[in-house]
Amino acid sequence: MLRAGFDSLLSLVMFLIFTGFAVAALVFAAMAREDAYRAAEKQTKKFWLIVLGINLALNLLFPMLFLQIAGVIAAIVFIVDVRPALQQVSGGGGRRGGGSSSDGPYGPYNGGR
Repeated sequence: MLRAGFDSLLSLVMFLIFTGFAVAALVFAAMAREDAYRAAEKQTKKFWLIVLGINLALNLLFPMLFLQIAGVIAAIVFIVDVRPALQQVSGGGGRRGGGSSSDGPYGPYNGGR
């Protein structure tokens, strides 16, 4: 009895995590500009929206572990490989405050002057 409850709770937690990850990847893919995909030499925006959209639909309609794992791999590839490349070509390299490229962690680097 306790084992069945744990298994169902674990399945629910995995479903929620995988579905949340799929939603996040799809939102990030939709927010990026189409030309950024070409500039980063990645697949097209349409390709990623289709792959990630199918991933989300399969997670919601058929919550089977094999399909969830295949879908989360696609989302991980997007988040780890494609999204940083898109940010780099779009100028959104994660720097807050818009400093220059010579800025260090404590302000501008002035060459030891």
